[in-house]
Amino acid sequence: MRPLADLTPSRYAQRRKQLMRMSGEDTILILAAAPERVRSRDTHHPYRQDSDLLYLTGFPEPEAVLVLVPGREHGEAILFCRERDPDREGWDGPRCGPEGAVDRHGMDDAYPITDIDDILPGLLEGRSRVYYHFGRDAEFDLKLIGWVNRVRAMMRMGAQPPHEFLELGHLLDEQRLFKSADELKLMQRAADISIRAHELAMRASRPGLYEYELQAEIERVFRLNDAVPAYGSIVGAGRNACVLHYVANNALARDGDLVLVDAGAEYRGYASDITRTFPVNGRFSPEQRALHDLVGAAQAAALMHARPGVAYQDGHEAAVRTLTEGLLKLGLLKGSLEKNISTGAYKRFYRHKTGHWLGLDVHDVGEYRIDGESRLLEPGMVFTVEPGLYVAPDDQGVAAKWRGIGIRIEDDVVITRDGHRVITDKLARSADDVESLMATA
Repeated sequence: MRPLADLTPSRYAQRRKQLMRMSGEDTILILAAAPERVRSRDTHHPYRQDSDLLYLTGFPEPEAVLVLVPGREHGEAILFCRERDPDREGWDGPRCGPEGAVDRHGMDDAYPITDIDDILPGLLEGRSRVYYHFGRDAEFDLKLIGWVNRVRAMMRMGAQPPHEFLELGHLLDEQRLFKSADELKLMQRAADISIRAHELAMRASRPGLYEYELQAEIERVFRLNDAVPAYGSIVGAGRNACVLHYVANNALARDGDLVLVDAGAEYRGYASDITRTFPVNGRFSPEQRALHDLVGAAQAAALMHARPGVAYQDGHEAAVRTLTEGLLKLGLLKGSLEKNISTGAYKRFYRHKTGHWLGLDVHDVGEYRIDGESRLLEPGMVFTVEPGLYVAPDDQGVAAKWRGIGIRIEDDVVITRDGHRVITDKLARSADDVESLMATA
C-alpha cells in the first residue's frame, strides 16, 4: 500500500483553536508529552507519544510540553521541547528543536524545555483557570503545583494566580470522540492493513504451528505497511481463546482447535481492532460452528442499532438477548430468557461489553453515559462491535463437547448520517466465508 500523507499543520491548528474556544477566555491549557519508559536497565520501550499531545500537534518526541493560552498577543500555541544536539542526535536520531516546532509543526512560539521553569509561571499569571490532566503524571503534577505556587508568592506585588483547576479530559475527550474525514481515512488504512494481516494468518494456519508463529505473520504485515501493533496481539488456540486478554501466545495449535486472533494495526497513531476466530485445520466442528454462528447473529443484532439517535447501550442489549436465546436453544443455559438476562446468568459465557470507542487509543476516550443515561450515537463516532462466547474448559455444567470453545467476532464501525459503515467489512466473517478463505491458502 502506498503511504497516506500525514495530517497537515493547519489541521492540528484547527484542533487547537476548537479546544481553546471550548475552554473560554482567561484559561491556560497544559499538556505534557508521554514519558519514556524503561524496559530493562538502560533500554527503553519503543516511544509512543501521549495521544492528546499527538492529536493537537503531531509532535512525536518526548520531553515536550504544549501550552495553549487563548488570546495571548504573542501567540496562543507554545511548545517547550528539546533543543537540537548533534552529539545526542548521533545516538538517538534527529530532533525537531524549537525552530522546527514552529516551522514544521505550526507552533506560534517554541522554547527549549530547559527554560520551562523560567517561562511557564509567567504564562500562568493572570489566567483564572488551568486545564490539565491531573493524576496522569505525578512528577509533572508536582512541577505544575510548584509553578502555581511561585505565582501565588508574588500576589503582594499584584500577581494574579489561577484559582480554578479543571480536568482537561472533559473538553478534549469529547472533541476527540468525533472523527473528521481525514481521521477516518487514516483509520480505514489501519483497518485495511489489519484485514490483510488476518487473511494471511488464516491462510497460514495449520495444525502444529505455535501461536507466536501466527502472531509473527500478522505483525510482519503491519511493519511491511509502515504500521505497528495498536496493542498486544492476542493469538489464543484451543482453551486459550477463553482467556479474554491472553498474550502469552506460546502454545501449540492442535488439529481440531479454534484460534482466536485479536490484533489490529496502528497507522499514523490511529488504531484498528479486529477479532476473528477460525479452525486451525480450516473446518469448523458442528459445535464450533453452532457457537460461531450464534456470535455472528449477535453481532448482526447489535449492528442493527448502529445509527444516529439510538442509545449506545442498545447494541449491547441486542447482542445479549441474541446470545442468551441461542444458549437456551443449544442447552447451555436453562430457564426463561428474561430471567437469564435479568440475573446475568448469561455472563457465565459472555462477561464483557459489546464494544468500545476507537481512535488514537484502541480503547478511545469519550463518555458512554451522559446524566446517567446511555448517550445517543452521532455521526463521526467510531467504535467496535465485538460479541463473544467463552465456555470454560473446566465447566462441568455443560456437555464436554462445548468445553474450551472461545469465540469472538469484532469489527470497527463508523456512525454515518444515515446509518453506519463497517470499515473492516472486507474480512471474512461467517463460518462459510472463513472456511472458503482458508481453502485458498
